Amino acid sequence: MILPFLQVLPVENMGRGMFTTEDIEPGVLIEMAPVVVMDSEARKLLDQTPLHDYIFEWGGEKKQCCMSLGYIAVYNHSYTANCEYEMDFIDETISIRTVRFINAGEQLFINYNGDWNDGKPVWFEAG
Repeated sequence: MILPFLQVLPVENMGRGMFTTEDIEPGVLIEMAPVVVMDSEARKLLDQTPLHDYIFEWGGEKKQCCMSLGYIAVYNHSYTANCEYEMDFIDETISIRTVRFINAGEQLFINYNGDWNDGKPVWFEAG
């Protein structure tokens, strides 16, 4: 499930990103996507490929990883994200929901740390 007014567009220095062509209210579910769950051995292999940047840690103990089958991996990171993601370990889905009003034309962001307002450096900025 993905809302029909979302679109993927090129973003300078970020590759691609998700944008909206309509205003969106806070708390709106904008996407729900199934995931493919993989074990720690598959994760070691994925970490050696470009897919490393598009997988999510998975499970309560984070011993697994997953790849979304939707557009989830296209949402770029921001420490002041306008959306948040939620993992459903039972149904094996990831959902994206708005956390504030979003204007038409605005890019949609998630915080890769998991909490939409977590300021801890993410893996590609930690050094």
